[in-house]
Amino acid sequence: MSGTSADGINVALTRIQGRGFRSRLELLAHYQFPYPDNVRRAVLATMNAGSARVADVARLNFLLGHLYADAIRAAQRRARLECELVGCHGQTLYHQGEAKLFLGRRIACTWQTGEAAVIGAELGVPVVSDFRPADMAAGGNGAPLVPFLDYALYRHRRYGRIAQNLGGIGNLTAIPPRAAPEQVVAFDTGPGNMVIDAVTQHLFRRPYDRNGRLAARGEPIARVLQQLLRHPFFRQKPPKTAGREQFGLEFTRELLGLCRRADEKDIVATATALTARSIGIAVRRFVLPLVEPPLRFREFVVSGGGTKNATLMQMVREELAPLKMRVRNSDDFGLPSEAKEAVAFALLAYQTWRKMPGNVPSATGAERPAVLGKVSYA
Repeated sequence: MSGTSADGINVALTRIQGRGFRSRLELLAHYQFPYPDNVRRAVLATMNAGSARVADVARLNFLLGHLYADAIRAAQRRARLECELVGCHGQTLYHQGEAKLFLGRRIACTWQTGEAAVIGAELGVPVVSDFRPADMAAGGNGAPLVPFLDYALYRHRRYGRIAQNLGGIGNLTAIPPRAAPEQVVAFDTGPGNMVIDAVTQHLFRRPYDRNGRLAARGEPIARVLQQLLRHPFFRQKPPKTAGREQFGLEFTRELLGLCRRADEKDIVATATALTARSIGIAVRRFVLPLVEPPLRFREFVVSGGGTKNATLMQMVREELAPLKMRVRNSDDFGLPSEAKEAVAFALLAYQTWRKMPGNVPSATGAERPAVLGKVSYA
């Protein structure tokens, strides 16, 4: 898995047995491999470019294929295991879940890069990749896809759980008590770490706010936060997806412009509060109306890189405190937060290999379940 933060590659070695939502998962090992600095710069430049050279994009596709193969090979060597099947999400360069007019036709589209044929050839095993287009072809947004794993892990008979991922983009899965798969609601909540990272890089020349220390020494700027939360995405009803198209370079410039000459730590605190507030808005506006007391949502399970940001996590707890919702970490359920998305795409690859659907239509907006991905044979 490579997320929208574009900081590197997460590899999860997972043993899976069973069928569908009753599959049994065992995480055997997981590792993280940072992108070389020049590769990360190239990925971010391609994401944020109004136009990109076709030759460079093609080269990046094959280069990432080699880097993914290197990462998997290194993970296998460290764990002394050999995989039989690879699921590779790839690096998202562009995602447009809603159809827009293009050359006379309304088109929704997505692009995850990292050549699967290269991975298969180097490792000698089949590779499932390019998961999102099949859901979009069925009328969905192509995201979020992690709810398939969330439902398998977190459904509960007596009370509801909300699973929140804090990657570059934030997204949640709401699972009411005793919910059938078609009752699951999932959508992107807005920026996760993406805007925090961008602001920190711009102001402090650091890749991210380690442990939230910068934000902890600042105070959110209320007027700026209020203005940013007027973005139409936060009012849009699910299903919905977001990415750098909504919260990338232009949005960061807007935030910095609104802050003017404010203290730099206050600006980082404002970006951090934006993520927490957008989560609270999403829960109150789009999730809580799903169930009636006392069958309410009791637990909020967080995963992703944002769990390492202590200031962000404290802001999330404060945002949810009035809702009497217990905030937990996915580690509590035996799944380390940094491995969760990689495990999700291992499970989706397993589903594809078994020719079984991997999307949750109520989460993506698809008209039907779909077998996801493309298979590259070794």
